[in-house]
Amino acid sequence: MDELFDAAGSLRSAYARVDWAATSLGPVPGWSRTLRAAVDITLHTRFPVTLFWGQEFVMLYNEAYVDLIGKKHPAALGAPAAQVFPEIWDEIGPMLASVRTTQRATWTRNMRLLMDRHGYPEECFFTFSYSAVLGAGGQVEGVVDIASETTEQVLSQRRLILLAELTDALGELDEPDQILDRTVTVLRRDPHDLPDVDVLLPRAAGRSSPVVPSALFDAGDVVVDDSAGIAVVWVRLPDASGTADDAVLVAQLSQHLPVDESYVRFVRLVGAAVTQALHRAQTRQAERRVASLERELSEKLQRSLLTPPAQREGLEVAVRYRPATERARLGGDWYDSFLQPDGSLALVIGDVAGHDRQAAATMAQIRNLLRGVAYGTRESPAAVLADLDTAMSGLRVDAFATAILARVTQDEPQNQPGRHLLVWANAGHLPPVLVAPDGTAGLLQAPPEILLGMDSGGVVRRDHRVTLAPGSTVVLYTDGLIERRGSLLDEGLAHLVGALTDRHGMTAEQVCDHLLDRFPASGDDDVALVVLRVLPAPAEASPIARTRARNGADSHR
Repeated sequence: MDELFDAAGSLRSAYARVDWAATSLGPVPGWSRTLRAAVDITLHTRFPVTLFWGQEFVMLYNEAYVDLIGKKHPAALGAPAAQVFPEIWDEIGPMLASVRTTQRATWTRNMRLLMDRHGYPEECFFTFSYSAVLGAGGQVEGVVDIASETTEQVLSQRRLILLAELTDALGELDEPDQILDRTVTVLRRDPHDLPDVDVLLPRAAGRSSPVVPSALFDAGDVVVDDSAGIAVVWVRLPDASGTADDAVLVAQLSQHLPVDESYVRFVRLVGAAVTQALHRAQTRQAERRVASLERELSEKLQRSLLTPPAQREGLEVAVRYRPATERARLGGDWYDSFLQPDGSLALVIGDVAGHDRQAAATMAQIRNLLRGVAYGTRESPAAVLADLDTAMSGLRVDAFATAILARVTQDEPQNQPGRHLLVWANAGHLPPVLVAPDGTAGLLQAPPEILLGMDSGGVVRRDHRVTLAPGSTVVLYTDGLIERRGSLLDEGLAHLVGALTDRHGMTAEQVCDHLLDRFPASGDDDVALVVLRVLPAPAEASPIARTRARNGADSHR
């Protein structure tokens, strides 16, 4: 045997069995120096290389190339390429002819070919280059193919892209039916890996689709069935309840791919993505139900405490409570309005720190404590809040809260009827807004004082006073009205003052509605409002009006 083939390794015997004299290349000793040099280089490299030689493109290749052509070896050795690759000759034949004609190399990246190398047309991908091999006279004697199979990389990338698209498509869906419908829609976009896809729904869901027998899954949650000649995979999609009536993903597998471990693992990942989406949807639904129940309980508790405001002659009092819109955000905001035995009107606005059921329960405790401490005493609001601090400490009400307690009494000097005196104390709460009878608005600022519950002794709380002329309006509110994420508190206060400027003609009820419209719910916090309006003094009738009234009365005599 010619020593040329000594470097063929495991292919040496295959080279020896070829009757080269019967091929268009002729006996080995008669091969051209160019062919012998090309074969020598091919057999000495460990990268997949093949030679297509002569007019028939007779094939010679090294050990590494065998893996690329599978069962076509050893018959391919010494055979014309068109005979070896009839199924892909329409793709590669013109490329080889072009190199022989133009002497220009080709470059192909991840080319898809349906190659029959294991007894069926298998989907394969290759990156390769065809280059001309020139003889001594400059003519093309053959073509060298340096190739790399990229099937595994291409399939992995293709499947990862599909899994990412599926995960994105299911991420925001909360209804199981929508998830299953979207799953089928997305998976049908990949006819190469999953030529046909459907979801079988359980009869328990009231569907007419057949249910896959549970015995089919004795071996696990993914089963491949090729008994009918076509591989079909069944994937159980268990719901969070763990019942036997689960949906099942059924998919036909490609006839052009081996049903290997990576293929089954891909289908399993598809099933896991859908199952995760179903569980996530069920969790969200359960969370919404729990949040709804918590919100309903909290609102009932709060509304049971937030009673209609007390009223006094010459005054209007309006209140509002708006719960936060964010799920499971329970609040500690409250308002109160009650008459004291001496006839004065008490107004309260407060906010317990926190947004949960505990905050709502603590709010109820503090609200009732404040009512009890304040009712029946002639002490000033500052003294009442100091007593409340002591009561909270003694009764172990372990919480912090901001609050304003105000007392409204008549203050009518001679010739100035309808005036009232507002005395208030502020425990760390936002300042009230006063709207004067001429429409100007401003904050009733006072030096800041500590919150309720921060110190039970040694705290000096102070009263603040302002005279309210007829037509004045005072607005008490909680921070949820004006605070917004990303905005400064001073900006919110300025917007509030602006919203109340020139609103002196509104009733107390209208002011409440105006503020809730002007400051939409942020979803972060509850809102409580107390609006006090001193009714304008009755306008004295003009001389013309009195004359018309007198004439009208005379005409009826």
